[in-house]
Amino acid sequence: MINPMEQAKQALCERILQAAERAAAAGELPSAELSGGVEQPKDTANGDLAANHAMASAKVMHMAPRKIAEALVQHLDLTDSWFKSAEIAGPGFLNFRLSDKWYQDVIDAVEASGADFGRSDVGHGERVMVEFVSANPTGPMTIGNARGGVLGDALASVLDRAGYDVWREFYVNDAGNQVALFGESIEARYLQLIQGEDAVEFPDNGYHGDDIRELAKLIYARDGDKWLDAPSAERREAFVKFGLPYNIDRMKRDLERYRIHFDQWFLESTLHESGYVAETVQLLIDAGLTYEKDGALWLKNTDLGADKDEVLRRANGFYTYYAVDIAYHRNKFVERGFDRVIDVWGADHHGHAVRFAATMHAPVLGLEGRKLDFLIMQMVRLVRGDEVVKVSKRTGKALTLADLMDEIGVDPCRFFYNAKPDTHLEFDLDLAVRQDSENPVYYVQYAHARICTLLAALEEAGYAVPKAADADMSLCSTETERALIKQIAMLPEEIRLAARDYDPSRINRFAIELAGCFHRFYNACRIKGEADSILCARLKLAATTRQVLENALTIIGVTAPEKM
Repeated sequence: MINPMEQAKQALCERILQAAERAAAAGELPSAELSGGVEQPKDTANGDLAANHAMASAKVMHMAPRKIAEALVQHLDLTDSWFKSAEIAGPGFLNFRLSDKWYQDVIDAVEASGADFGRSDVGHGERVMVEFVSANPTGPMTIGNARGGVLGDALASVLDRAGYDVWREFYVNDAGNQVALFGESIEARYLQLIQGEDAVEFPDNGYHGDDIRELAKLIYARDGDKWLDAPSAERREAFVKFGLPYNIDRMKRDLERYRIHFDQWFLESTLHESGYVAETVQLLIDAGLTYEKDGALWLKNTDLGADKDEVLRRANGFYTYYAVDIAYHRNKFVERGFDRVIDVWGADHHGHAVRFAATMHAPVLGLEGRKLDFLIMQMVRLVRGDEVVKVSKRTGKALTLADLMDEIGVDPCRFFYNAKPDTHLEFDLDLAVRQDSENPVYYVQYAHARICTLLAALEEAGYAVPKAADADMSLCSTETERALIKQIAMLPEEIRLAARDYDPSRINRFAIELAGCFHRFYNACRIKGEADSILCARLKLAATTRQVLENALTIIGVTAPEKM
């Protein structure tokens, strides 16, 4: 059993179709093909699963839905199945109750899979690259990079669990105008250290952060005034060669602390040095998809379905970021053979994503059969209580990712930022550190720690967690216990849907609901002091919940503490 709830739905559909065939053979239903499906109702008062086959087939069968339902129930065989009963409701809906066998099989499946419970092969090994963060290496990681980091990493994690072959990549913009300005900014701060701030004008559009001053001081501490009389171009080049690796190493440290590990840090400069950008642009030229205007080379993007054309090469001969992006994505698909690429971008890139997707459809690029998708995330507003946390543009100081992790810890950062991507996020820093049920990450982690404490106490009393085969889960028959097992069973389906919809926040919501189900079970169902058979079944249920909570938290990169 890999996906218990979905497998139950499929098995039920098969039983219903078999019932229809028997009813048709008996002359009670026409031989028309039966349609319809099985769903898990929100309100389980009338059943665990509901089927609408009678309603969906009424028109083609020319029969009242209830008459169809009666014939189906009459010929329905639930022997040795995951279902113990079927009832007709309303005008012809069929409601089913899951049997003890299904609940037992769920516990068996978690025990058999352990940390791998939830994995599936729906991705069939498709090679997928998730490119995320990709912040400019001209400064430290900011909180603006924090949400994309978590969403990209958690998405890659659910894709991996869903059976895709996943690659995480950080694209390093180590070329172009921003890097040139980075070198100019360090140069100005270096000269100011030697000659005084009033003697050296700082570029208006330069990088004003304290990190630039820090780099200048490091260079001065190493080299003194060695660069004072050097040609400006040589000096800036040397400062970039020092500053970029320094910043990239700092980014790597911050992201590793953030529990994000990339398979590759891809340097933009390699595309230029290899001639790959020029080669890609030449393909577009040869295909007749470009024209010249005002000395610049333009892409006929409107011919490809976009709302405007794009500059590929400026009049000064430098390639634009758009041209480099085309080359980079061609490299992903053609040179490295990825079947699918997912770019995690901010809301301000939405228009660019639409236009770029149109560009990538150009046949000359050779990407037929490859898929480029975008996960566009909305903006984040940081608040403390009722006050918005503001960034001072005047001083150039910004709250960095390292600052945020220092203030609230990695777990709250990852849990809170892994919210639904297409909604604006209000991140309450005060809530993130509260130790009560209002804080969702605390609520989930506390459930895990609570179970660990329970298991340890029972072990001291002489009760070890039994094997699934030795626990009679039919004794966990209350609605609270059954609700907990049904929630446990949903993890594989939540992973599948999170991968399908590019929405890893589903795992957050699953974990919160599972924690809630456990807390309700803990308050309603006594364990210690019960008869040994009931104690063992409930003990196994608690231990199974602990495993699945840990699995869910691991997917989103949050720890599962044993004590709190």
